[in-house]
Amino acid sequence: MTQFSSDIEALRSLPLSELMRRALAAKLAHRGDAFALCSIINAKSGRCSEDCRFCTQSGHYRTDTPVYPLTDLDTMVAAATEARRIGAHHFSIVTSGRGLGGRDLDRVIEAVSAIRERVGIKVCASLGILDRPQFDRLRAAGLSRYHHNLETSREFFGKVVSTHTFDERLDTIVAARQAGLDVCAGGIFGLGESEADRISMALTLREYGVDSVPLNVLIPLPGTPLADAPPLAVAEILRSIALYRLILPEVPIRLAAGRETALADFLSSALLAGADGMMIGGYLTQRGRQPEADHHLVAEIRKIWHG
Repeated sequence: MTQFSSDIEALRSLPLSELMRRALAAKLAHRGDAFALCSIINAKSGRCSEDCRFCTQSGHYRTDTPVYPLTDLDTMVAAATEARRIGAHHFSIVTSGRGLGGRDLDRVIEAVSAIRERVGIKVCASLGILDRPQFDRLRAAGLSRYHHNLETSREFFGKVVSTHTFDERLDTIVAARQAGLDVCAGGIFGLGESEADRISMALTLREYGVDSVPLNVLIPLPGTPLADAPPLAVAEILRSIALYRLILPEVPIRLAAGRETALADFLSSALLAGADGMMIGGYLTQRGRQPEADHHLVAEIRKIWHG
């Protein structure tokens, strides 16, 4: 067992209060009071060929998620403009499907360029499994970051997705990095995985040097195989966030989908467990809190951080 593995096992044995104390100290030591905000547009929805068991956009399941083709340029630019207005630092174009190509990719590249020129916000994208030449084109258009979640650990991945492999996800991350893009990659808690699985995913993210880690908590949605999944206890979510901060001390850890429902009144506790970012303005198929409430929370948390 390596020293780092031994250190992690020691952290896992700590009570939650001490684990959170150490995680917050690591956040403040490595990242100060930095807080990252991002927003997205669900630019192409539904009929996805992949069978991710948590996703209402999968064509394998019968759900009430809207289905529509890639939205037009003006809509994407308008969404980016709104993202900047509500205080987001990054705006991401997200599309359903295994991977975007052909004319749709051309249109996203056009949108990236237009947003950079007209809006002036940093542009990200989440377009599925792509290769190096596609990433080169996106970066040339002005894309700064690519989002591609691992979702869970290598060990648990096969119980969540069967239509593509964990290595395909890693290959996409590597190709994006080789093209000079930052990478945003994280996953979902509450899929049925163990704490050991969450740590395994954190260690993979550390190994691949990702630049931002979004953490989602499963929202069990009707029509998906995980519709009846039991919710994670708040204490378990907070432990996992704290462990991620200690494993990834210099990386933004961003609370994403599920933070409102899973954490509820304990949302601020997650920001005292080392998280220092949020997705604002809603998610792919679910609405989020009002941006004003999130900005107020950030301001209050910063007061506590400065103590």
